[in-house]
Amino acid sequence: MNERTLLGAGLAGTVIAALCCFTPVLIVLAGVVGLSAIVGYLDYVLLPALVFFIGLTAYSVWRRNRGARTTDRVIKQD
Repeated sequence: MNERTLLGAGLAGTVIAALCCFTPVLIVLAGVVGLSAIVGYLDYVLLPALVFFIGLTAYSVWRRNRGARTTDRVIKQD
């Protein structure tokens, strides 16, 4: 997976998980479709998903910066 795709997936997942964790978006949608019984269990899924996507974003930024430093070294040596 290239750095751009990895960063995009990490940012999109982080934004979606944060919206569902910190705003009532998912609770309202679950109530509209009749799945309000699962609202109590959402924290067991959403908080680990948020942590995972934040980690994925951090990893992709680290990987991108590492690649930039490697490219700078190659250019300076030529």
